[in-house]
Amino acid sequence: MINKLRTWHNSTIGEKVVKALQKNRFEAMYFATGQEAVDYILKQIPEGAKVGVGGSSTLREIGLVGLLRQKGFLLYDHNQPDLSAEEKKECRYKQLSSDVFLTSSNAITLKGELVNKDGIGNRVAAMFFGPQKVIIVAGINKVVRDLDEAEQRIKNVAAPMNSKRHETPNPCIKTGQCADCQTATRICNITTIIHKCPPLTKIQVVIIGENLGF
Repeated sequence: MINKLRTWHNSTIGEKVVKALQKNRFEAMYFATGQEAVDYILKQIPEGAKVGVGGSSTLREIGLVGLLRQKGFLLYDHNQPDLSAEEKKECRYKQLSSDVFLTSSNAITLKGELVNKDGIGNRVAAMFFGPQKVIIVAGINKVVRDLDEAEQRIKNVAAPMNSKRHETPNPCIKTGQCADCQTATRICNITTIIHKCPPLTKIQVVIIGENLGF
């Protein structure tokens, strides 16, 4: 019974935000599970496409990055552990001209707005200009009421957890909350809000009825 209630609530909220995203000219769809979403996304990536991978725990959690690598796609993935600092930098540049760019969003409002904070800027830049197609994948836990709630979610959930994931020496990895720090390793240097889908970029937003990523 509890699982049925969660499924109902997730799908109700998911379908609501999908309609809002579509009203804002994004292509948007809802899937109950990560596996269903992966099956769909794989069909959206042409054979031989150069695929950029933005920093995203969600993509790895649903197994998408590993599957693309197994299928032989050329991935611009700066999160590979064996890359030097210069190679990671070059990889980030290549993401901006990829055929398909995959990432997640820190928060998505019920009005269909995509809200993100970034440290370097490659992820948020590629989300709205450069790649031929952008696919944004987000769990239902990323859906928030409005821009204020999006800001709070990023400061108190996404940013601290991502800082901890990268083991950056930022205050938030000790407190679990944003301190609006001045460190050189700060990961909240840039804030973007995509209110409507820009005319020169095809953006697909895939909402999954599971808690995924940060």
